[in-house]
Amino acid sequence: MILIGENLNIMSQTLGPAMRGRDPGPVQEMARMETAAGIDYVDLNIGPARKAGDEMMAWVVNTVQEVTDKPLSLDTTNIVAMEAGLKVYKGNALINSISPARADEEMPFVGKYHADMIGLLWGLDGMPRDADERAMLTMDLTMKANAMGIPNEKIWIDPIVSPISVEINQVIACVEFMSMLQEIAPGCKSTIGLSNISNGTPTELRPPLNRTYMIMLMKYGLHSAIVDAFDEELIKVARGEMPEIVSLVHRMMDGEKPDFSTLSPKELEYAKTVRVLTGAALYSHSWLEI
Repeated sequence: MILIGENLNIMSQTLGPAMRGRDPGPVQEMARMETAAGIDYVDLNIGPARKAGDEMMAWVVNTVQEVTDKPLSLDTTNIVAMEAGLKVYKGNALINSISPARADEEMPFVGKYHADMIGLLWGLDGMPRDADERAMLTMDLTMKANAMGIPNEKIWIDPIVSPISVEINQVIACVEFMSMLQEIAPGCKSTIGLSNISNGTPTELRPPLNRTYMIMLMKYGLHSAIVDAFDEELIKVARGEMPEIVSLVHRMMDGEKPDFSTLSPKELEYAKTVRVLTGAALYSHSWLEI
């Protein structure tokens, strides 16, 4: 599975000032660290970048590609900044992301700069309510892309992951949609902002939620995820190094109810988290202790 490192982000208390002040040191160090951690893409998130965003994105792209050969994902809602980054990037970028609201302006970048695109399923009315709305947005987005000469194989669909601490129905709907994606849009890839699932939960509880939800979506062919590059266990799971855990999660999704008394502490952690993420148990900050 393709892993996209999320850590080079303007929201960082260290990297934000470095980007705004054009200080290459912290930015390049993070790019080196993500590369060493084993991720496949480096995501460059400069946010909306309303002030001189084009200059910032061009600078960040040039700064990072000096120290890593990993492909880059360019992450901003500023259309001018996005193109500025694409102009200076020496490889084939991943545009993160194109929503229906920005499709007419940004989709031409895919062909012009030989890029791939993340299709964000954020509709004109906001967050899709269920799997069916995600399916409708996918069809609309891919039809528009195909009409512009963009094949499905260059489209990475992001169904939008919601926090488990907010609403279980959206968590379940995202899994349901992933099981439908290849029927709806054959050839499209998939990606998620994985850490969204654990937003609002205590820091120490975020990794089990992130890892387990990734495994759940892997059951339906998850192609990639935007992740914490420094979660070593998550990377092991994604690289196929914990097959027994993956099997346990998938069997539980199919209805198996293992005897918790027979599970190892690590298996128990995943098993309890599956129950929360499938709605079989209510979410609380103490779900691992119950």
